Amino acid sequence: MIQQTVSEPIVYQGQFGEFTITKGDRTGVIIYRTGLMIAALSFAISSAIVLLGNPVLQLLTPLFACFSLGLGVSLFTIHIYLAPLHRLLQVFWAIGSIAAIALTFSSSEPLASTVYNHPSALFGVGFIFAALTGIYFKEAVCFNRLETKFLTPLVPILLSGHLLGVIPLEWEQIMLASWAVLFVVFAIRKAVQPIPPDIGDKSVFSYLKQQHSA
Repeated sequence: MIQQTVSEPIVYQGQFGEFTITKGDRTGVIIYRTGLMIAALSFAISSAIVLLGNPVLQLLTPLFACFSLGLGVSLFTIHIYLAPLHRLLQVFWAIGSIAAIALTFSSSEPLASTVYNHPSALFGVGFIFAALTGIYFKEAVCFNRLETKFLTPLVPILLSGHLLGVIPLEWEQIMLASWAVLFVVFAIRKAVQPIPPDIGDKSVFSYLKQQHSA
């Protein structure tokens, strides 16, 4: 139910009371979506370099840095009702990023080559993709997005399959290409989605905060 006057902001009726959407709320959503777009484009370009056999593998490390930074920005601006889950995804991102930095400086190979040739590196770097999968899952549940319903199982299946060495190279390439395309589709659809749904029911956040304080 929405109440509105010419001089006042829209007042939304939430589950635990009324709330309004501020300029700061909208800015946060824009930052969240921008981070997703940076992450998606960086991942797509990296995937194209790998799949097309481009020898410039050195580009993958800075592209991965852009991917990780974009994802980190999104994880710190996304709206998730369950605060422990939100913090867990942020911790996963931090662990994966630290592992990626450590591998970058400890290996003579480009980061992508290190992870591909030494699948056990996914025990560290893989936490970044676990955090990304958390975003896919949240979007699939909250917005019923078809692409995220595919991405949620696709990412862990591909990474665990590579870790165990049970997926043929051709299928890994198909799955990687599908991941890159669907990620870009997801980011583009988020860019044109109305902002209020991404903010959610602010009365729920207020209620949970009060319960935590009590």
